[in-house]
Amino acid sequence: MNLNNFTIKSQEAVQKAQEIAAANQQQIIENTHILKGILTVDENVVPFLLEKLNVNSVTFNQALDRIIESYPKVSGGGEQYFSSEASQALQKATSFLKDFNDQYVSIEHILLAILATGGTASSLLKDNGVTEKDLKI
Repeated sequence: MNLNNFTIKSQEAVQKAQEIAAANQQQIIENTHILKGILTVDENVVPFLLEKLNVNSVTFNQALDRIIESYPKVSGGGEQYFSSEASQALQKATSFLKDFNDQYVSIEHILLAILATGGTASSLLKDNGVTEKDLKI
């Protein structure tokens, strides 16, 4: 994964995901960490989108925090790495560049990829009424 192909906000979201996992003593970075990272660094587009879709942002964030807190913790350090699901989502986000005729991976590409990859973060978005159609802004 080449972060040089990501917008500044997308890079910040991925870095924030790593920080969130580290703060929770978690070695594996999951899509939920990335989703939380996106919500943390993007104060405009994603909150607006969620509000437009009638998603209660407080409840959504609380659910996301509970999921992150439920992941196993490690002590003594160890190298962080992306889960296969998170790696798959970031690769899929990169593949959207051609589909959307874009140069850089944006927050929207990552959200679409998380939704498409399946798993806990995808289920959380879908359970709150977020669809692929809604994310194609």
